[in-house]
Amino acid sequence: MDGFVTNEPDLKDEMYAKADMHDASGRWQMIFGVNTLPGYRKHGYAGELIQRAIDTAREQKRAGLVLTCEDELVSYYTKFGFMNECRSDKSQHGGVSWNQMRLTF
Repeated sequence: MDGFVTNEPDLKDEMYAKADMHDASGRWQMIFGVNTLPGYRKHGYAGELIQRAIDTAREQKRAGLVLTCEDELVSYYTKFGFMNECRSDKSQHGGVSWNQMRLTF
């Protein structure tokens, strides 16, 4: 799992390349990716990482978390409380049309 904290409310493609956009006191925890090696999938590890990120962001008094995902993962992230806001007009990373999802505290 990777990402950073920022005051920007939306996940943008430029964030993947510009680590200097990180702001340790930022309101929003961005999640860039959650990746599990094939041999470790279907054991709940990704879910544990996501829940840990949610708990940590809450403890740090963030406004919430933001991520983008493809259509087939929308229902997965809603199980953690993320809401699908829209198709992102700020991220076409990898030539994909992403859904922006947000969990607000």
